Amino acid sequence: MSKVQIKVNDNGSLRITGDVELLDGEGNVYPSKPAFSLCRCGLSNNKPYCDGSHKGKFDSQVRVPKEE
Repeated sequence: MSKVQIKVNDNGSLRITGDVELLDGEGNVYPSKPAFSLCRCGLSNNKPYCDGSHKGKFDSQVRVPKEE
């Protein structure tokens, strides 16, 4: 099984790569590709996928907390 990677993009989407199945709340399978982006801002007209609507309208730069 290939390793799945989820990248939290600055001011944008969640980029998913790897062999993953995307399901809705009822368990129905969304069509997906080996790499796709999920909306994180709520502005996409193609949810759950990102369509770029966030550009210039969404501000989020998440970082892993530093260990002390």
